[in-house]
Amino acid sequence: MRPSIYGYMRIVARVSDPEEAERIRRELSEYAYREGFSLCDVFTEDSTCSESGFSAMLDALKESEVRDIIVPSLWHFARLPGLQEAMKHHVEHETGARIWVVQGESK
Repeated sequence: MRPSIYGYMRIVARVSDPEEAERIRRELSEYAYREGFSLCDVFTEDSTCSESGFSAMLDALKESEVRDIIVPSLWHFARLPGLQEAMKHHVEHETGARIWVVQGESK
């Protein structure tokens, strides 16, 4: 049985497109499978939604045994490189999770 991994993505309102979101989900699922995981849930940050996908992901990590997260790129955490690394570090430090990045270096 493959270990579970969570996905996380940010959808920008002006380009929010159900087909784009589904394409990203497929990309995350395929990458997770290639790396030996089963994608069990994808948390989505969407500026049109009042609930924070990032907070929901952190809560889920703290309440489950899942310890891996896959993101399309660190841009999905933030646009500024320094903030991307800060958010990545925050997630890893707060939850003990390992972050896998589809576009770029993994881990």
